[in-house]
Amino acid sequence: MRFGGNRPALIGRSTALVKRSALPALFAAVLGAAAFTSAPATAAPVLMEAACPASQYENAAGNCVQRPTQSDTAPEGATARCGDGTYSFSQTRRGTCSHHGGVSQWL
Repeated sequence: MRFGGNRPALIGRSTALVKRSALPALFAAVLGAAAFTSAPATAAPVLMEAACPASQYENAAGNCVQRPTQSDTAPEGATARCGDGTYSFSQTRRGTCSHHGGVSQWL
């Protein structure tokens, strides 16, 4: 029974050593879990060189199309007359003359 008094101190000390040595692993586990649960980082938008000249825009299909133009008569290649009097060169009906009062006449 000589060691009875020392045994709790020894167990307490070894438990403290285990706890302290587990801290780096626990910290790494918490950081690793946070990496999976945190919101993804967003990158700043990348400015790309314009694919079309200023007088044209890139449509949904990736083609350069002439911007709507004001004219007294239908210019060659126009596909619709818009509500504001401009002529559209759109290649599809969807979105034609948006921001120009809608289509008043298909050509």
